Amino acid sequence: MSGAILPYALLAALATALLVAAFTDLRRREINNELNAAIALAAPLWWWAMGFGWAEIGFQIALMAGTLVLTCVLFATNQMGGGDVKLLTALALWFTPASFFQLVVLMAVLGGGASIAMAAFNMKREPGESLRDGLAGVAALAWVWCACALVFALATHRPLLSDGAIDTIATLVPSLWLLALIAAVVLAVLAFGIRHIVRRQKSRLPVPYGIAIAAAGLWVLGEQTLLAARAAGQTG
Repeated sequence: MSGAILPYALLAALATALLVAAFTDLRRREINNELNAAIALAAPLWWWAMGFGWAEIGFQIALMAGTLVLTCVLFATNQMGGGDVKLLTALALWFTPASFFQLVVLMAVLGGGASIAMAAFNMKREPGESLRDGLAGVAALAWVWCACALVFALATHRPLLSDGAIDTIATLVPSLWLLALIAAVVLAVLAFGIRHIVRRQKSRLPVPYGIAIAAAGLWVLGEQTLLAARAAGQTG
């Protein structure tokens, strides 16, 4: 019975820690070092509960080390906060490489979408730039919509475009060169709009990666890791 309960108890503790991390990041724009340390130090207990061998433990440590190096580069270039670096590195000890890759993709999509939305509201309006501001708004909406669509596709394991949507596009735009031209125009508008948003910022905005990491971690935790815990409990 204890073997079946322990993985669930550890996952519940990790989920609680992620919720606390998201709350503190939203409220104070920081994540407590004690919380990140607790997540990292509890990982060996998770390995034991899941019956990891030395090879699997080595993979987790290597994943943690690689994550630390990459996130430190992002921290050095002011792309990620110190608390975000520590949280993501600590989580690398808990998730398998495949699950962790999904977490990183979801984090990037959620963090990017939230950043663009926040930056659009933080724009400084200048006289005579109504058209540019409009294009910036369209670009921001398109970016956030694409982020939401990608998250929905990843969450439901569905393709971004259904077969019916692809057939409709092929009917409306039969020529590949015309489709490429439309795509180039759309990308140009998006690039111009995002560039205008970045240039017209009133002040520097912190990227809410802590919330994005916590949200992505909770999703992957519920979808994949919980299944692994259930299997470990049945065999334990």
